[in-house]
Amino acid sequence: MSSEHERFGGFQLLNWKLLNYSILNRSNEIRFDRVAESRTKQKDKKMIPNTSKDKTRRRIHSRLRQRLTGSPERPRLNVYRSLNHIYAQVVDDHSGVTLVAASTVQGRKKGEKRQGGNVASAKAVGKSIAELAKGKGIKKVVFDRGGYLYHGRIKALADAAREAGLEF
Repeated sequence: MSSEHERFGGFQLLNWKLLNYSILNRSNEIRFDRVAESRTKQKDKKMIPNTSKDKTRRRIHSRLRQRLTGSPERPRLNVYRSLNHIYAQVVDDHSGVTLVAASTVQGRKKGEKRQGGNVASAKAVGKSIAELAKGKGIKKVVFDRGGYLYHGRIKALADAAREAGLEF
């Protein structure tokens, strides 16, 4: 048997890579080996990628950030939402400085129970960020929803900030 022939399940395999699984049986008939093909197809099959919601949110946020920038005249109101808390900050992107920040973590005393993952606390954070921003002389901002849907806690924070005097 020459070096280009190999034994494969009772058949001679002729140049495995070039003939694409063409197999010569003992009577020199060429036949296609479906077993070998199906095994390689299973290896080459890609499963649907399992992307997390956070990766999707980050991708959307980076796309939003290409259009949104905070200036000294009109800084960016950025929102981050975790499962238990919500954070908001007013950022001047030209100088890279956070001007004002508020969150549900800040207002909590040591013995208090956590109350950060609901709409009521998001409204409280929206009101406090607006009051702090007005105290620094900021009236107009650009709202950056952080890649989250404008719904629920994000909408509550934005509405409360608008009611407290911020314009966006």
